[in-house]
Amino acid sequence: MAFARFVIIFFCVSMATACVAPSEGRPVVSNDRPETQRPRYDNPPPTEVYKPSRSRPNPALEQEIGDLWRTFPGKTGIAIKSIDGGWSIGHRADQNFPQQSVSKLWVAMALLDKVDQGRVSLSDAIQIGPDDLTLFYQPMAAEVKREGSVVKSVYTLLERALAYSDNTANDALLRHAGGPDAVNDFIRRQSLGKIKFGPGERLMQSQIAGLKWNQNLSQGRKFYTARANLPIETRRKALANYLADPIDGASPGAIVGALDQLARGELLSANSTQLLQSILKRTRSGPNRLKAGVPAGWEFLHKTGTGQVLGAVSTGYNDVGIMTAPDGSRYAVAVMLGNTTASVPERMRLMQSVTRAVGRYHGR
Repeated sequence: MAFARFVIIFFCVSMATACVAPSEGRPVVSNDRPETQRPRYDNPPPTEVYKPSRSRPNPALEQEIGDLWRTFPGKTGIAIKSIDGGWSIGHRADQNFPQQSVSKLWVAMALLDKVDQGRVSLSDAIQIGPDDLTLFYQPMAAEVKREGSVVKSVYTLLERALAYSDNTANDALLRHAGGPDAVNDFIRRQSLGKIKFGPGERLMQSQIAGLKWNQNLSQGRKFYTARANLPIETRRKALANYLADPIDGASPGAIVGALDQLARGELLSANSTQLLQSILKRTRSGPNRLKAGVPAGWEFLHKTGTGQVLGAVSTGYNDVGIMTAPDGSRYAVAVMLGNTTASVPERMRLMQSVTRAVGRYHGR
């Protein structure tokens, strides 16, 4: 009887031991085994940690710019280039967009190139009369109307055309530089890529509207009246043709590439480079576009562009420039809206978000 009780107890203890599960996912290791004989377990693969580098963009910056681009309505182009690091980010960066007044940059560069060659002087006097007026934004027209004609130096006209975006000043510089062919020749000689210059403000803007230019359209609001009197289908067709193949088209990538070369002093002499950059730092147009997102303590130089509007569609709403951090690092930035139904505040917020992101991830 005692033997039977012993057998039953032994059997129960054995079963209880067998029913104890080892720790989940780990083999049972006897504590009396030497440490060297215990199984070794593979460590989980280390998580890759991003290390800041001047030669590549922060992935978080790439993600943020991509999200901004994807969620904005209309045809949008964004390009960012680290001038000192060499990396770039782009969305539709190789596609052509209407430049509008961004193209004033190439007029100024073509003219300053002639200054560098000794063929033009900053002190050259240029006379501007009623037959030289253009349309849209041209503060100089008031002077011409008041005085009959005015005489301005090349330097003054550069300031008016770039810092104030005066169309009449720009067309005067264009004539002095040798016309559209001379500007396009400069672009080709410098291998600036997908950038082209149109026929000048008067011919280009009238063509976009579906009008044929005559000089009377430069007076008062005659252009606006003539445009409003056109059949809406005429305007739509003319605008669609322009957007399909902009006569002043340029890609955001080519523009930041040109700004990169300008900043490096590869396009103009040191004096002309410094002069152009100093004027662009005083740009008054578009204070709430790219500039409003640039961090405090940074320098910023830029040129805006704004095209015509038809119904709810705005075209050629642009800003391009160079951001310089307190440590001297530079970034060329271009945001170009070929066409969009977004409101002006929404467009401004997009542009501000781009420069704000560049500043936030600088050095990270």
